Amino acid sequence: MAWLACFGALLALSGCDQLGIDTPGKTAERQLAEAKAVGSACRHAMRAIEDCYVLNPKADKSSVFAGWREMDEYMRENKLEGVAPVVPRPVATPASKASAPASDEEEADAEG
Repeated sequence: MAWLACFGALLALSGCDQLGIDTPGKTAERQLAEAKAVGSACRHAMRAIEDCYVLNPKADKSSVFAGWREMDEYMRENKLEGVAPVVPRPVATPASKASAPASDEEEADAEG
């Protein structure tokens, strides 16, 4: 009887992949595929890779670059033109200037 219970449990647990439960491996694989798709879309939209990184800070940079490079090769081989982006380029904020370190002259004046 115990053998039958073990067999039933084994049979029931073998279908866990079909329940839609994400494992860490599946999640990582999906995130890499999404980052690669982002890179491809950026290249198709004629965006520089740096702009793509800025617009998608959470995406894995190496996967974004791999997708961008693959799309670049594909577009060159098939002589495809990119689509002009509709979203404007990000503008540098004045806060980045304020966070810049002080120059040596300003430090010398402050010391006296």
